[in-house]
Amino acid sequence: MTTTRLCVVLLLLSITPLQAQWVNHPTPDLPRTPDGQPNLSAPAPRMADGKPDFSGVWGFDAGVQLFNIALGLRPEDIKPWAAELAKQRADAPLVNDQIGTCLPEGPRFNHWLAYPKKIIQTPRVLVILGEDLTYRQIFLDGRALPAVTTPSFMGYSVGHWEGDTLVVETIGYKDATRLDWIGHPHTENLRLTERWRRRDFGHIEIQETLEDPDIYSRPLSVTVKVTLVPDTELLEYVCVENEKDRAQLVGTVSQDMKAATPVKVAPAILEQYVGTYDFRWPENPAVSSPWPVTIANGDLLMFGVPMVPLSETKFLWAATANPIEFVKDAQGHVTHAIFTSVEGDTVVKKLK
Repeated sequence: MTTTRLCVVLLLLSITPLQAQWVNHPTPDLPRTPDGQPNLSAPAPRMADGKPDFSGVWGFDAGVQLFNIALGLRPEDIKPWAAELAKQRADAPLVNDQIGTCLPEGPRFNHWLAYPKKIIQTPRVLVILGEDLTYRQIFLDGRALPAVTTPSFMGYSVGHWEGDTLVVETIGYKDATRLDWIGHPHTENLRLTERWRRRDFGHIEIQETLEDPDIYSRPLSVTVKVTLVPDTELLEYVCVENEKDRAQLVGTVSQDMKAATPVKVAPAILEQYVGTYDFRWPENPAVSSPWPVTIANGDLLMFGVPMVPLSETKFLWAATANPIEFVKDAQGHVTHAIFTSVEGDTVVKKLK
């Protein structure tokens, strides 16, 4: 199993065979439409004190910035040593990464893996539970950030309310953690500011601002879209139980891509694949939005990451070197794509 393929298994963990095992339990007090479906556009629930209640099981989605949080940075915005380190890490993304070493995600916890997360909110603390047994506490009892912290994987978080927006400030991260999939680094002076807003019953939006003046001359910003995953519960995922697979991490993105033999595909054919594709519930309950396929500068892109053509229908996604094959009906219309990982083939419907 290569590094990149394991990454996709982790990102799409809820795809078969785990889908069949997913807990099916009706969410209490969930508003529903007349046909019994969850009504995610219903008004957001509130705590007894009138503040929005973020409790629930949620899928977090940061889009393409999951892979590269520093999109848009100019070369002069990042220290040369940090840019070089990110470049080296991108070529072998799981070497010494938290995933490969079974350690908590740190500041990328919100916008990284596609595991569902469970939020439990009280007036004094908001707790976020990850399926990998990671947890995060956001204290809401009025305390200030400490003057000095002992660096930790998940940092130290306090929150306060500005109207219906929960503002969260976090410091004290270990500098061993990373900011994204390709491995942008940070120092122990990193400061994360989040603005949480529950738009309605089924949707939260989190505006993240990461500041680390020791490396970056300006803040990094990420918008995380969070969608309720109804009628289910978390499944435990223990990384060290995959010890055999982790011992076989031998590949790099560059090696996988160099082994491929790209072909030229006519622009008219590439245009047929443009659209949005559904990786979501029930195929993958943790992914909270469709995945866009676009064209830029003659290249087919998924989530802004190039797809290398191996034939007129089959491509390798440069983010993970996993194959994707587009399928047409008898009339020549693209109906779906097949995404292949070590867990098997996933049928991804084309929405439009």
